[in-house]
Amino acid sequence: MLIRICLIIAILAALAAGVVNGVYVKGKITALVSQRDDWHNQYTDTNSKLISTTKDLKKTQADLADTQQQLADAQAARKKAEDTAAAQQKRADDLSDQLTKVTAQRDDAQAQLAAYTATGKSPKDVLDLVASIRSYQDEIDAINQEKAVLTRTVARLNNQLAQLIGTNYVVTLPPNLLGKVLVVDPKWGFVVLNVGDDQGVLDDGELLVSRDGKLVAKVIVRSVQKNRSIANIMPGWQLGDIYEGDIVTPAHPAS
Repeated sequence: MLIRICLIIAILAALAAGVVNGVYVKGKITALVSQRDDWHNQYTDTNSKLISTTKDLKKTQADLADTQQQLADAQAARKKAEDTAAAQQKRADDLSDQLTKVTAQRDDAQAQLAAYTATGKSPKDVLDLVASIRSYQDEIDAINQEKAVLTRTVARLNNQLAQLIGTNYVVTLPPNLLGKVLVVDPKWGFVVLNVGDDQGVLDDGELLVSRDGKLVAKVIVRSVQKNRSIANIMPGWQLGDIYEGDIVTPAHPAS
């Protein structure tokens, strides 16, 4: 009887221990599952952030490469403009030297003509001298015209160079520049002027539009042709309606 009671107690103790162990193990399993889920969620979030960061890095690298290319292109354009301006300036300087030389030759020919006339030389000698003077004068006129073209070209190139460099450059125009408005388009805010490259107009040059001595508006040149130019009306500077025939003068005349 005692042995049976001991067996029953042992069985009950074993069952109780099993229940306790089951509850403990279940708690451990639940904790491990929760910990596993937390780690999985952290891994998923970290992996998502890594993918996003990788995309951002690739985009930043692409933007950097594009910026570097744009900088290289701007530097190349600036170097080309500098070289062109230097070449044009040298050509202008050479023409000035040539003009000085031809002018001296003309003056010498005129002096010789006066001397021949005073000494009673033959008409043929005088005619030859006159022909030489005319030839030299024609050459001087051609050089002066080419020099004027080169001067305008150098001014235009300097303007483009200043824009490439990014300085606060103000485009100056010839102080004696005087033009008129040929066409007005109020809808699109532009005007056509009767002055252009031959008169020294430059891109981005600013002109004052006036009528009867009163300021009407200010325009900025956007396109230059030989004897024409197109300019946009500057916002905040239109004090009245612009009409055909209105006068335009430089807002920033060269000194």
